[in-house]
Amino acid sequence: MNCTVDDLCRTMQDIAPLHLAASWDNTGLILGRHDAMIERVMLCIDLTDAVAEEAVNTRVHAVVAYHPPLFEPIKSLTDARGGPGALLRLAEAGIAVYSPHSALDATPNGITDWLAEGLGSGIVSPLHHAPDHASAHMFKLVTYVPGNAVDTVHQAMSDAGAGRIGDYSMCSTRIASTGTFMGEVGTAPAIGQSERLETVEEFRLMMVCHRDQLADAVAALRRSHPYEEPPVHIIELAETPLPDHGLGRLIQFNEPTDTTAIADRLKVHLGVDTVRVAKSISAPNQHTCAACCCGAGGSMLSDARRVGATMFVTGEMRHHDVLLAIEHGITVILAGHTNTERGFLPQLRDRLAATMPNCQYSVSQADCIPWRQY
Repeated sequence: MNCTVDDLCRTMQDIAPLHLAASWDNTGLILGRHDAMIERVMLCIDLTDAVAEEAVNTRVHAVVAYHPPLFEPIKSLTDARGGPGALLRLAEAGIAVYSPHSALDATPNGITDWLAEGLGSGIVSPLHHAPDHASAHMFKLVTYVPGNAVDTVHQAMSDAGAGRIGDYSMCSTRIASTGTFMGEVGTAPAIGQSERLETVEEFRLMMVCHRDQLADAVAALRRSHPYEEPPVHIIELAETPLPDHGLGRLIQFNEPTDTTAIADRLKVHLGVDTVRVAKSISAPNQHTCAACCCGAGGSMLSDARRVGATMFVTGEMRHHDVLLAIEHGITVILAGHTNTERGFLPQLRDRLAATMPNCQYSVSQADCIPWRQY
């Protein structure tokens, strides 16, 4: 064995970056030592007692459990069946547990994109875009500079760290403008005289700046600026939404498709015999725009409505959420919580095998939906 738990964590982080996970989630390494050696890895949706027993009996070294086995703080860790008891058994056997959950939902080519493939072909985009954390803590630094000094100020601010965007430096925008000012008694304006209204042709110089460099950039601006009182405007920027990362998916079909056709496609894609359909009387017979979310997607219904989807596909929803959907002209298809997730495990297995070929990967046989239809 020449792979470690830490290798598995890094590989999963590449597949489903943890910064994409929802704030309420508990993702990443749940159990185990980072330096522990691993050779056999098992994948599952739910870490039940039966799955834990399978992991021990098949002598795997790590389990990738899509659903986190711990969401809330626990007060005890015993051998009681259900809940943390499965973790205790794995801990005693030295088996690590990693959970990607909503990070795997939000990443491109993750579970939600896989689910969207089952609805039909078209343009796919996130329902709720994830923010680009690289754009966090960014500010726009603005000043007004006479033309003969704008290059000097720009260079000084750049040297202090402003104007960096990705792999590019010295980025700025310059807009010609006209400024006015009147200095009071005792001032020494760089242009004109005190106690007289002056009109000056200037450039509005704008540069982005990270919080860590902001103080240095402002100081550089003041040192290099010819004015006695340089104008300084600091504007905090919102994080930039990522175009293809985020929770839920919107599918704009290449061709209008009726409800029955979508339901039939979905059943084949998920490998199930039946799905539940709640048709809205006010929804069109032919859908051009549908939304989906794996698992329990009721919280994203408002997003589906916002983007104009006339169909919403998920695993399960509360009764009153279904009623709300059909009242607003949205037909709902419910396929079962883990049915909208489980079929992705073979793809995840293959991606892990391609990236970490020195390990063996399997999908749990004991992991299954907890109910049957009679």
